[in-house]
Amino acid sequence: MYAVDLHTHTRFFHGRRALGDRFDPLGVRLLALMADRRGLDGVATTNHDYSRRFSTSRVATIPGIEISTTRGHVLVIGPDPPTETEPFERTPAEAVELAHERDCVAIVAHPYRNSTIADLEAFSFDAIEINGKHPRTESLVRELAADRDVPLVGGSDAHYPFEVGRAYTMIDAEALTPESVVEAIRDGRVEPRVATTPFDRFLRRAYREVHRRKHPGEVVSEPTPGAGSPPGEPDG
Repeated sequence: MYAVDLHTHTRFFHGRRALGDRFDPLGVRLLALMADRRGLDGVATTNHDYSRRFSTSRVATIPGIEISTTRGHVLVIGPDPPTETEPFERTPAEAVELAHERDCVAIVAHPYRNSTIADLEAFSFDAIEINGKHPRTESLVRELAADRDVPLVGGSDAHYPFEVGRAYTMIDAEALTPESVVEAIRDGRVEPRVATTPFDRFLRRAYREVHRRKHPGEVVSEPTPGAGSPPGEPDG
């Protein structure tokens, strides 16, 4: 079994692509350092609408990308994710098709934030994410996955290194490679975990308050009927 954070970012800012490209090598080392300290075996690097291959000596790095579709964000993880995608150009179905063409899996990211992917069964997603920034939606996400009969995975959605491991995925595989991660997710040999240390609980309370102030209409306090609120948050 391997513990892998399937949703991380190598930079804590968006835009300024040239600056970000120079920062990425440092960012991935910081991610790997924190993942190692957290006892994780690997991270998937899922930057917004672009993908780079990274390697570190501390933990395994799995290639990925977070595609901004017309109806929410989709994680594409595996041996050959697209190098770059145009934000809001593809539909969810087109993102899934692109993932499968490249031998990757397509995962619904934070379905109860910045997403209106309600008719999930029509898009052949491989998994749904329990997001480390929104553990209060875990029961809703579990119900959604059960209704659609797809596996659940966990990811921290870390934009800062200290966020790594807030949620992660236990992967049943003989070796930790991009191919084995894809196979395990498709076979359902995965289990999401949410970290519950005092630091994680404090961090979630702090982020919940920040998010409440920034986006008061998007805070989930009770079960909702759909798979989220309309897109509008730029940095999920």
